[in-house]
Amino acid sequence: QVQLVESGGGLVQAGGSLRLSCAASGRAFSGYTMGWFRQAPGKEREFVAEITWIGGGATFADSVKARFTISKDNAKNTLYLQMNSLKPEDTAVYYCAARHYSGDYYSWGRGTQVTVSS
Repeated sequence: QVQLVESGGGLVQAGGSLRLSCAASGRAFSGYTMGWFRQAPGKEREFVAEITWIGGGATFADSVKARFTISKDNAKNTLYLQMNSLKPEDTAVYYCAARHYSGDYYSWGRGTQVTVSS
């Protein structure tokens, strides 16, 4: 059973930065891909970024490329999302998620709120 707990959300002005963390537990994560998703009010949840636990290959949504960075600390079993140059449209609840390399995302955290004021 994979447990994921996000932290680091908050209120920030446009142009500012935040770093989200996701503490993962419950198993070894080799063979996994970890990702970040977000859901804004009235919108569907959308993909933000993901990274392979071994190898570190990363993928980003076009809307966050060049502004967001995804990273991990294998020793701490922690996933990060560094968000720079934040925009009001980045306001959402951000979720951490896990999947096997070849599967769909199946484990989700409870989310952390990010609010960007204009």
